[in-house]
Amino acid sequence: MRPKCNHDVVQQVELRFDHASRASQTHTNLSALRQSPHGVWVAGDETASFEHLAWTGDHFGDQRTFRLADYIDLPAGPDDEADIEGMARAGGHLWVVGSHSLKRRRVKSKDPAKAAARLATLVREENRYILARLPLHGEEPGAGAVLSGERGLAAHLREDPHLGPFLAIPGKDNGLDVEGIAVVGERVYLGLRGPVLRGWAVVLELRLEETGRGRLRLREPYRKHFLDLGGLGVRDLCPDGDPDGDPDDCGLLMLTGPSMALDGPVHVRRWWPGRRSGVVPAGELEVVMDLPYGAGCDHPEGLARLADGRLMVVYDSPSPARITPAGGVLADVFTI
Repeated sequence: MRPKCNHDVVQQVELRFDHASRASQTHTNLSALRQSPHGVWVAGDETASFEHLAWTGDHFGDQRTFRLADYIDLPAGPDDEADIEGMARAGGHLWVVGSHSLKRRRVKSKDPAKAAARLATLVREENRYILARLPLHGEEPGAGAVLSGERGLAAHLREDPHLGPFLAIPGKDNGLDVEGIAVVGERVYLGLRGPVLRGWAVVLELRLEETGRGRLRLREPYRKHFLDLGGLGVRDLCPDGDPDGDPDDCGLLMLTGPSMALDGPVHVRRWWPGRRSGVVPAGELEVVMDLPYGAGCDHPEGLARLADGRLMVVYDSPSPARITPAGGVLADVFTI
């Protein structure tokens, strides 16, 4: 029997954003989360920036905003959104990954012809196709390096027999969609929301190195791990252990949910890559908890293991009950 979320051990904490972030709706589009020594790193999926919120004693605030273009070269320039879907912190670096996905236009017209035309329109935004690593000096990022463009991840996947055919399909249609990152030692794990292949989700494992001039490259061929998540995709990843210790002794917590436009179900699962990799059956993936989600709102999108062992979750499209009078948003903190 799957363990249910015990609401007696759920607390809520406020993330308080400044006026500019509220105006750009970052607080209602949170997609990435990672703890820092004195606060949290967060990002939304509608900008090309990320934020640091410091712990003030009763909420996370004192926001500082960092533009990606100040630290790496963005393929489409500083203003186009990067659709940041995951963040990681390990080895003195902060990692940021875009979705690497195409977009299909949303229906905005009641006119059938116009609606059909929008549904036939695909958009590729180059800033989505980035994987960046920034050195951290305390809680101040420095100039980093990026994997993007013709030598980026998508280029390496073009001839892949499992993933190559899905590069031309939008992320929300079960196409390629990177939505989580965890770094353990030299291993960079990317969790894919899609594609889900006959019920099996995919996690990529990369090893990267800097080549100079602000660029990253694959140091060796990537690995694929196929995980039986019962038809769900990976929505986020975070280390469950010391990311700078022995990689084989560090597990991964996975936020799992639908690959397409559905509200749920949403679970947190634990995977031990050092014990089972390659093709991982459901019996090797412990269901830690089922997460709450709403109807058209409160979609769990980011998770981080806190220093005290609890698990913090942030939500995309938060319900009105999560919006605070100070203009912040409430995240959930679970004891697991």
